[in-house]
Amino acid sequence: MKHDHQASINLLKTAKGQIEAIIRMTEEDRYCVDIANQILAVESLLKKANLQILKQHLDSCVRESLTDGTYEEKTQEIINIINKYVK
Repeated sequence: MKHDHQASINLLKTAKGQIEAIIRMTEEDRYCVDIANQILAVESLLKKANLQILKQHLDSCVRESLTDGTYEEKTQEIINIINKYVK
């Protein structure tokens, strides 16, 4: 099943632009707190994009796995991702 990742792509492109701006800010020796705030903003965008990707995965791949016999494998993949989040 083809996913519509446009919303995630938009978030990732925004994060890319912010990262480029953070690099410039750092090169220009801008105020460290301003840089840190921009880094936090990028982290938030990446988390949102990741959640959107995972939601689509659950809605499609995991749902399909209920009928094609790969449910345990798909479930383990999600558990592995959750474990990475909580570390």
